[in-house]
Amino acid sequence: MTIKPLADRVVLKMLEAEETTKSGIILSSKSQEKPEIAEIIAVGPGGLVDGKEVKMEVAVGDKVLTSKYAGTEVKVDGEEFKIVSQSDILAKVVD
Repeated sequence: MTIKPLADRVVLKMLEAEETTKSGIILSSKSQEKPEIAEIIAVGPGGLVDGKEVKMEVAVGDKVLTSKYAGTEVKVDGEEFKIVSQSDILAKVVD
């Protein structure tokens, strides 16, 4: 099954949290923060949202930083995804 978002919605796959710090300290799962960086899996077409024209600024494959508690979590074929509005995406992550 695939997910096709509507309007200004974006489907995200959250990336795993780092298990070690930059200095090499291993973190237990309880001390790891919920990851906020995600990869975009699917993007809606944009269009009219609340009477305003919305142009999609993100694309499939982009890595983005999202609001911590934004969106709706869904499970499809055993994989977890998050569906958010484009406005819940704070920034693109550039390597």
